[in-house]
Amino acid sequence: MLELGKKANGPAAGDLVRDVTEADFMAQVIDASQSVPVIVDFWAAWCGPCKQLGPMLEAAVTRARGAVRMAKVDVDRNQAIAAQLRIQSIPTVYAFWQGQPIDGFQGALPQSEVDAFVARVIEAAGGDDGGLEAALDAADEMLEQGALADAMQTFAAIVQEDGLSVRGFAGMARVRLAAGDPDQAEAILNGVPAEIADRPEIEAVRAQIALARQALDAGPVADLRAAVEANPEDHQARFDLATALYAAGEVEAAVEQLLDLFRRDREWNDGAAKAQLFTIFEALKPNDPVLLNGRRRLSSMIFA
Repeated sequence: MLELGKKANGPAAGDLVRDVTEADFMAQVIDASQSVPVIVDFWAAWCGPCKQLGPMLEAAVTRARGAVRMAKVDVDRNQAIAAQLRIQSIPTVYAFWQGQPIDGFQGALPQSEVDAFVARVIEAAGGDDGGLEAALDAADEMLEQGALADAMQTFAAIVQEDGLSVRGFAGMARVRLAAGDPDQAEAILNGVPAEIADRPEIEAVRAQIALARQALDAGPVADLRAAVEANPEDHQARFDLATALYAAGEVEAAVEQLLDLFRRDREWNDGAAKAQLFTIFEALKPNDPVLLNGRRRLSSMIFA
């Protein structure tokens, strides 16, 4: 676990905690969270519990010395953001990582739970510690190079050493998926300890498994493209085209179709376009240009 205050030096407190408005929410939260998690505190001047929680959050973020940042949003002065994120009571706290909310809570908490929340957010953004990082990096490289047996052996050894290694369990599942066995990959994830079962790295592999299974039922790209060209408002055909494109390895084209579908009707099929985009984003590497560009464009549509 990454300890708060582990870094010897960090940004000044004024750089870590900012008042954010509708004008700079995109820059200070969505864009900033691409590289460091951002905790957003939705508060109001008349809210007593907010006055208790705010200083505790600021203290925990300051102690983290740059591993996480904090944005304070006055809901009375920024009602559009509060409405878009469906803030129904305050204080409400969301943690954003790479443009998406990954954790949160409502109401005031004791300092110990606030500290635990901040530490959990840091970990969710990749803040694993311990001496196994080099081995995990090596196993990732083996997997990328196609040395599946060696990668599996290394990941398994790491899990044996650290029974709560998120990257270890995720790596084992990714090896099975790379071997064309989504069922075994899912079985590995089903055996993940409850403490880490909902971590983003684990959810990313679940997304990859879901997409791999969808790919098995994908129709011909040419036929689906013709259907969309014949009727651009055929949302199901566009969604199916995106699925087929992803299955064919045309990930960027798939994202384009889903973004177009979201632009045309964001509520279609209970928000299926956004949900599928999130699934694809979760399955991609954090630094993938398709992910970064697609997430930014989707966020721009959502918060426009």
